[in-house]
Amino acid sequence: MSPGWWTLAGVLLAVLTLGALLRVRTGRITTPGTFRGEERGRRPVFEQLSPEMAEALRGAVRPHGTESGAAVTLVQLSTAFCAPCRHTRVLLSALAERERGVRHVEFDLSRHPEWSTPLGVHTTPTTIALDPNGHELFRIRGVPRREGLTEALRSYVD
Repeated sequence: MSPGWWTLAGVLLAVLTLGALLRVRTGRITTPGTFRGEERGRRPVFEQLSPEMAEALRGAVRPHGTESGAAVTLVQLSTAFCAPCRHTRVLLSALAERERGVRHVEFDLSRHPEWSTPLGVHTTPTTIALDPNGHELFRIRGVPRREGLTEALRSYVD
């Protein structure tokens, strides 16, 4: 075999390995203790953001005129031209309609790019589940897996 074939085989193996790793990580639920920045789970998300950002997010989690919000608010962070974001929107909206105590809101990071750093968003879609006080319950990078998400919500919703 010539050196070109060995190079091609090496590159193919690397691409297949990277693809398998990405597939395993996408849609997986992580809790605040399983990702860097364990502070996220302890302090409300509102305290980690600028006042304008916190107010917009607080209004989504606890709508005006209500003492508290839903048991869980699924905050979807998307971008305008993200195909998986559309699939996530459909999935989360349907789940919020079906499950009592669950709300779905979406923010476009194309319009609010400054949100990505304090919220620790490196890929879209990212879904962050918040309780009414703004504490992060869990997050999902990529399109959520329906069964896993339903199971994770079960302990927080009536």
